[in-house]
Amino acid sequence: MIKVSVTGSYKKTQEWLNKLHEGDHFDVLGAHGSAGVSALASATPKDTGKTASSWTYVVFNKGNKAGVAWYNSNVVNGVPIAIILDNGHGTGTGGWVPGHNYISPAIKPIMDKTIDDVWKKVIE
Repeated sequence: MIKVSVTGSYKKTQEWLNKLHEGDHFDVLGAHGSAGVSALASATPKDTGKTASSWTYVVFNKGNKAGVAWYNSNVVNGVPIAIILDNGHGTGTGGWVPGHNYISPAIKPIMDKTIDDVWKKVIE
């Protein structure tokens, strides 16, 4: 037979759970969103600079999900220019323009820092 006895209170645990429920630990997302926009803008290949200056971010917190998402609004004839600059694209004459693979390397350090900072707020 196993017997478990507990003394004391769960006040700190309850306070911590309440804080998680309120979502205060996600207040760092705005700063990271802005940092991501800067990183993406500086890494974007520039011809006219329009794609580089078209980065934005949105912080969302709905239900049990929260996060930050980055968007680029430079779309020409339904084609997201940031994506074709990153991945490459075909030409109208059958050629191929190689991509620059700039999005993932630019945003990864921001995402890693965001994860670290949110986790620190969760466990504090």
